[in-house]
Amino acid sequence: MSPSSTTFEQNLARHAATVEARLGLLLDARPRAGEIARPQRLIEAMHYGALNGGKRLRPYLVLEATRLFSGDEEAALLVGCALECLHSYSLVHDDLPAMDDDDLRRGKPTVHIAYDYATAILAGDGLLTYAFDIITSPETPLQDGAKATLVLELARAAGVGGMAGGQALDLAAETQAPDEAGIVLLQSMKTGALLRFACEAGAVIAGRGAEDRAKLRRFGEVIGRAFQLADDLLDLTADAATMGKATGKDAAKGKGTLVALKGQAWAEAELKRLVTAASDELATYGETATVLIEAARFIAYRKN
Repeated sequence: MSPSSTTFEQNLARHAATVEARLGLLLDARPRAGEIARPQRLIEAMHYGALNGGKRLRPYLVLEATRLFSGDEEAALLVGCALECLHSYSLVHDDLPAMDDDDLRRGKPTVHIAYDYATAILAGDGLLTYAFDIITSPETPLQDGAKATLVLELARAAGVGGMAGGQALDLAAETQAPDEAGIVLLQSMKTGALLRFACEAGAVIAGRGAEDRAKLRRFGEVIGRAFQLADDLLDLTADAATMGKATGKDAAKGKGTLVALKGQAWAEAELKRLVTAASDELATYGETATVLIEAARFIAYRKN
């Protein structure tokens, strides 16, 4: 591990602690203004689903993309928490028997195992809708126009044309393996869409224009491809203890992945190419983009 990667992981862990502390406050049992009540079992399941560990990579990207442009860090933290709520909802639902059917998430029982199926569905629903509550709340220090833009972009990233649509394609891939173009499309929707949003959100929060938004969006697209490719490699090469969940499931289900289609050596070379492409996207920002470029390297070469 290089000194820079060690520093990056320390920085990532520090950010994760900050995000988790704020999520803990947001997912408190006490109702917020305008709420009637928060049923105890449901809020506990939401808390469990959102605060069961994890790198908090998506909110980290929101925070660091905002810092690239010297934007409001409190706003970035809250938007990052909103994104993490939405991401956590997707994991809670993906783990259900009707979807990916996992009993472990980050080494712990999944929400439907720790609670029950119905509570897991409702916990996911609660986390999804809470994401938009957080962004539009008066407590989030952004102008209404920026909030509206973030809500629109997050809805599109999470919905039928983004993550949810990608999950539908992923389920269909269990019965009919897609070709290379189909795999790329599936992964850009299921995994890439939220990472694209995380990066572009920083430019929106900082009030930047179309050019900066486009650069950060393209950077997010590239690291999204790297993230999924690294995930597919880990599913093939890592063990369950390291990953904190079952591995080898894609191969067992006959799902097509780029690693299965083109081989491990190609995948490792492609990850190097994607890291270079990500760095090139941010070259105009100079040294201020160093942390985001380190994030691209971490995403490509992580061990779990």
